[in-house]
Amino acid sequence: MPVTSQLTLPAIPLIANPALQQQLQQKVSNKTKPPGSLGTLESLAIRLGLIQQSLTPAIHHPQVAVFAADHGLTDEGVSAFPAAVTPQMVHNFLQGGAAINVFARQHNLALQAVDAGVNADFTPHARLIDKKVRKGTRNALHTPAMTRDECIQALQAGMELVQTLPGNLLLTGEMGIGNTSSASLLLARLGKLPVAKCTGRGTGLNNNGLHHKTRVLQAVLSRHASAQTPLDVLTALGGLEIAMMAGALIQGAAERRILLMDGFIAGVALLVANRLAPGTCDYAVFGHGSAEPGHRYVLQLLNATPLLELNLRLGEGSGAALAYPLLQSACAFINEMASFEDAGISGASS
Repeated sequence: MPVTSQLTLPAIPLIANPALQQQLQQKVSNKTKPPGSLGTLESLAIRLGLIQQSLTPAIHHPQVAVFAADHGLTDEGVSAFPAAVTPQMVHNFLQGGAAINVFARQHNLALQAVDAGVNADFTPHARLIDKKVRKGTRNALHTPAMTRDECIQALQAGMELVQTLPGNLLLTGEMGIGNTSSASLLLARLGKLPVAKCTGRGTGLNNNGLHHKTRVLQAVLSRHASAQTPLDVLTALGGLEIAMMAGALIQGAAERRILLMDGFIAGVALLVANRLAPGTCDYAVFGHGSAEPGHRYVLQLLNATPLLELNLRLGEGSGAALAYPLLQSACAFINEMASFEDAGISGASS
């Protein structure tokens, strides 16, 4: 197992299996259709088969975990909404009223909200998992967002959470006012990109707000110029929900779960996870391309193509939930569609 400071990370099994990939490709090619006519669905079915190391990929008990936390950097006016919205939205998740609740019900996805570091106290609830590390990160303009121990605690909590969840598909979402700022900082440092390219309007900043946010983020990067290793970068610039999500993704990959990815912030969590535990991203299926400008750079860094392009920028896991039926369809056609031989239909001439 790779070891990072006091953090012990699970080994990530390889999905590469040339013999199995050839068998999967042959199975897809023998279905009653012209070669390649199901497009991306064909490569998706093969990817799911490789993740599960099976000729008959299947999804059971899919899980949605929405990680929530507050960000000290909101003190600098980097968000159009006040920090009070974070706990208010957690209550909305618990009451079943958010977009991700609607889509999870539609697709029979089990949903849990995870308190990674919300600056509020909640009464116990069946849908709430309490993993609070602290009540929000510190203001990264003045000090590291977390201590190293807090960052490791968040990563470990994410891994431990996944160990308790049933199923073989994990969909991660997030909620935290200010978390696009944290994600932009992480992307800029880990991707060696100008922060202006990584920074978007988040919850709806106007032009002046966007310019101010970019200036603040540049100052934060300068303040933490010495943070360069993945764990140091996450500690200095990250969010508790991002760190906990990264731990969850690492554990999901270690257990060969399908990681159905949402947009910008979830993508940055995967980028962090993959730097800490290389190979984690091999288990990811990218649900959609976010309208947040930084997401295109995340996808480039991870050599990924999203299934959907719907101009979404909500978060919560909503875009990934919308893509979920495509994974069901990929499993269904590779397992249930007749082959030319089964149907007694002549194949294409070579």
